[in-house]
Amino acid sequence: MTADRLTPHPDRLLPVDPAVRGRAREIYESIRGLPIISPHGHVDPALLLDDRPFADPATLFVSPDHYVTRLMHASGVSLDVLGVGRSSLTSDEAKRAWKVFCEHWHVYDGTPMQFWLVSELSEIFGITDVPGPATADSIYDQIAAKLGQPEFRPRALFARFNIDVLATTDDPADSLAVHQALAADSSFAGTVIPTYRPDRYLETLKPGWHDAVAALSKASGVDTATYAGYRDALQNRREYFKANGAKTSDHSHLDAYMTRMSDADATGLYAKALAGTINHAEAVAFRRHMMWEMARMATEDGLVMTLHHGVYRNHHTPTLQKFGPDTGHDIPLQVEWVNGLHEVLQEFGTHPNLRMVLFALDESGWGRDMAPLAGFYPSVYVGSPWWFLDQPAAIRRWRQATTEIVGFTRFSGFIDDTRAFCSIPARHDMSRRLDAGFLAELVSEHRISMPTALRTANYWTQEGPREVFKL
Repeated sequence: MTADRLTPHPDRLLPVDPAVRGRAREIYESIRGLPIISPHGHVDPALLLDDRPFADPATLFVSPDHYVTRLMHASGVSLDVLGVGRSSLTSDEAKRAWKVFCEHWHVYDGTPMQFWLVSELSEIFGITDVPGPATADSIYDQIAAKLGQPEFRPRALFARFNIDVLATTDDPADSLAVHQALAADSSFAGTVIPTYRPDRYLETLKPGWHDAVAALSKASGVDTATYAGYRDALQNRREYFKANGAKTSDHSHLDAYMTRMSDADATGLYAKALAGTINHAEAVAFRRHMMWEMARMATEDGLVMTLHHGVYRNHHTPTLQKFGPDTGHDIPLQVEWVNGLHEVLQEFGTHPNLRMVLFALDESGWGRDMAPLAGFYPSVYVGSPWWFLDQPAAIRRWRQATTEIVGFTRFSGFIDDTRAFCSIPARHDMSRRLDAGFLAELVSEHRISMPTALRTANYWTQEGPREVFKL
């Protein structure tokens, strides 16, 4: 990309050394066109069921993507202006949001968001002008004109992106009617599967917990007035999700602890939660116990556990109240994996039906905690750099910190974790380029052969994710 042209360099993110770069090109070319496997993301499946044209450039690129909006907010832009928390914008509102985005293009310099956006704008929509105040209107009009064309509707882009599997993130009480309709639609050739996400059902002090439990009871047909009924209802919905194609349960809490308590103690704490008398320490203990229960259930039904722990959700309460969750103010925390998982791994760490994938926002634990755990326990895999660490420098550090401990086979594969549909191929392309560069370095150091590098690159993008996520 030059100062005035939005033209991505073909060697972007590949090693600087010419000899290494040549090997990286060969490795990258061997995987660049392979199908995308997306085992964790947040795209609304109704997007593909309805297959309606995207409304406008702003609601496609800006308003739903907290990766994008948070930096503008940090620069003083009101989230109101960007349409955050709204499902639709008027024509004037969309043009205004897009204008503000282009005016703040410079705040993304040096970030992975700009890498993705450049790829999306240039490679999907053919945009050649760099976003800015003078080009905003023209770029908007170019994209808007294409959004009305059949080849830019969601299903056409899904096929163009060569997405093989797309996993969504879903509430346990969801009917999964959209997934069922997609699976029954012979005109749609893709695979879209749900993911069981029970976080809000385990956090007894979070607002809305009582309503969530009531919804769980209704969806499962199981009375949740007792702890035994509540636990059975959660298991019932796991079975329902699995019957509808789910391969994974996803979990994200402040810490990674999974500790068992007696049924009697759990029954007592659940009763206190229903009565509204449970305290903070008791609520934490109950949630940790229920995470142990999730692991136990996984040994029975085989759903892969993905653990995205260590996030302080909704750090800014006024923003949460006005715009809702997932609006850019979630902040990373440290996670204690070794002690947190000790009890559950004593019980289930060698169980043949358990797979547990660890994702961290605290990179200090990659080589200290996660890789050593995955290097012993057959049930544990190292998840890819996630969220704030989904960036070139961090991905390179992650490979360096973990590979020499676990080799090439104990990784989950890349996850894009996105609500921005058009960013999926860009994010996966970034990962593939970085993997190619890393493997090329090992070849250049005569640590592995080129055939091994080529085989490994293919494994990381294809066989590995299929194996780990039972696809």
